[in-house]
Amino acid sequence: MRSAPEFWSRIAAKYAASPISDIPAYEATMERVVTHMPVKARVLELGCGTGSTALRLAPHVHSIIATDFAQGMITQARARPGADNVQFLCADVFDPALEEAVFDVVLGFNLFHLVPDTPAAMARIHDLLTPEGLFISKSVCLGERALGVKFALMKRLIPLMQWIGKAPFVRYETIAGLEADITGAGFDILERGDYPARPPNHFVVAKRSDPCHRRTT
Repeated sequence: MRSAPEFWSRIAAKYAASPISDIPAYEATMERVVTHMPVKARVLELGCGTGSTALRLAPHVHSIIATDFAQGMITQARARPGADNVQFLCADVFDPALEEAVFDVVLGFNLFHLVPDTPAAMARIHDLLTPEGLFISKSVCLGERALGVKFALMKRLIPLMQWIGKAPFVRYETIAGLEADITGAGFDILERGDYPARPPNHFVVAKRSDPCHRRTT
């Protein structure tokens, strides 16, 4: 069985060529992200894929380090017409090359349903942020009920697709569970929304709070 980085590297070229599936939802997300960006923000994007969002946000920030753990995705991102303030790096959230307490904003879009240990990842994000830094994410929540026939069927097919190497690891998270992971890692939620509403792709803006507030296990 292929590792997760190998899976995503293998499909990177096809992923780069695929159009955005829901442009209104994407545009609504970008509008909200830009609204929250501090002036001259130093930004880290996790799971940047082929780099389109990092390049889209580049004019609004001081700098972006856009990361993905799949080298194939980073290769595709570096092939795009670039921006002087964007650096693409093959790394995951736990990479020691990412310095703690230096980022004003950490972004993670369409990522956390693919992360096996979300609480650990969010605790690390907390440490990467400056005091009162922002964590902005959007996560598909396939653990919610009433997803509709299409997505209910997809959930049934995913195990088979994983077995034959055609699908990655997937977490079936609920909105409540996702938000509990965020607040448990030491964040205060400032804004939430769903773009789109079905399946809920849950948008959250959260501010780093005092580390003593972090949930212990």
